[in-house]
Amino acid sequence: MMTVGTHPDAAVEQEPGVFGDLVGQGPAIAVLRAAVAATHLDEGVPTSAMTHAWLFTGPAGSGRSVAARAFAAALECPDRGCGHCSHCRTVLSGTHADVRAVNPEGLTISVKEMRAVVQEAARKPSTAAWQIVLIEDADRLTEGASNALLKAVEEPPPHTVFLLCAPSTHPEDVSVTIRSRCRVLALQTPSVDAIAEVLQRRDGIDESMARWAASVCAGHVGRARRLARDEESREKRSEVLQIPAQMRSLGDVYVAAASLVDSAKGEAKAMSDRRDAGEIEELKMSLGAGGTGKGAVGAARGSAGIVKELERRQKSRSTRTERDVLDRALIDLSGFYRDVVVVASKASIPLTNPDVLGDVEIAAARIGAEGALRRLDAILACREAIEANVKPQIAVEALMMRLLTG
Repeated sequence: MMTVGTHPDAAVEQEPGVFGDLVGQGPAIAVLRAAVAATHLDEGVPTSAMTHAWLFTGPAGSGRSVAARAFAAALECPDRGCGHCSHCRTVLSGTHADVRAVNPEGLTISVKEMRAVVQEAARKPSTAAWQIVLIEDADRLTEGASNALLKAVEEPPPHTVFLLCAPSTHPEDVSVTIRSRCRVLALQTPSVDAIAEVLQRRDGIDESMARWAASVCAGHVGRARRLARDEESREKRSEVLQIPAQMRSLGDVYVAAASLVDSAKGEAKAMSDRRDAGEIEELKMSLGAGGTGKGAVGAARGSAGIVKELERRQKSRSTRTERDVLDRALIDLSGFYRDVVVVASKASIPLTNPDVLGDVEIAAARIGAEGALRRLDAILACREAIEANVKPQIAVEALMMRLLTG
């Protein structure tokens, strides 16, 4: 297994073409560009710069899937990722005929889904140079799905490339046999300057808001964009960061837990409702809903199972969305206690939440670094419990009790 690292002090630069939205990852981009050059047999570039399987790792928000998709576009583009041709545009929009993206909306990637992907990957590319499989959240592969993928990665077709993405906090969730056959590209947490620059340049956000969002997003570019553009996201973050100061009695434990879980459910439901109704209606129409005659009636009866399967997948997606929303709140909470450790220990490093320094200092004086570390452990335990299918209400109530008692 080969691991490619990145240097934390890389300069903030605007990359041209498909790599333009990959924030603060200059060294990683250089590795990917060398791989693309190897496929064009450039003089002085070893063919070993390119390989058939890659694993993109990095902390949340570092741009794992952005990097993988940009790399896919550069491989398919005759001009190595110009960003303007039909290959670049269709890869980046997710509609390229030779690039199959697996983006799990449910809790796992099933063996059935992976077998279908592997079968498609064995075909020759139809419009470009490569058949590319991009697996986002490869850590969600079931054991059976991992085994199905392993066979293809071990003996890949000559024109097929596999791009896997997994968080660096849990790379072991991708089986070691698959990891050992991939070139690992480790992305770094983007700097505040890099994130602020891209928010201003790409999203048209004013400088002060861009700097604030970049400073409180913990290096997560997508999170910074949401905070900068959405007032409701800013309010939800503020509510989460007020929880430590609210833990004064046993009653506060249950109030805060209920508020956090209900907020996650409400946000997930709103997101799911917007997608689900349209999907169901579109599927029914494609199956002949509204038609008349014996044929239409028979088709409607036969389509019930298909509609039920879609509803099952939507339910799984809704559960995943609820967990992701709740996890985002827990990450914000862990950022608060991380700052308490920093202040209590008088460390000279930037805070994750510099805009609530006053609350952090009060907490540091009250519980100290040791108390904050115990609460960080409790937040981690809560996240792991929810991932292990413990009911969120129970897991969060247990967490709030630990925040109260230490």
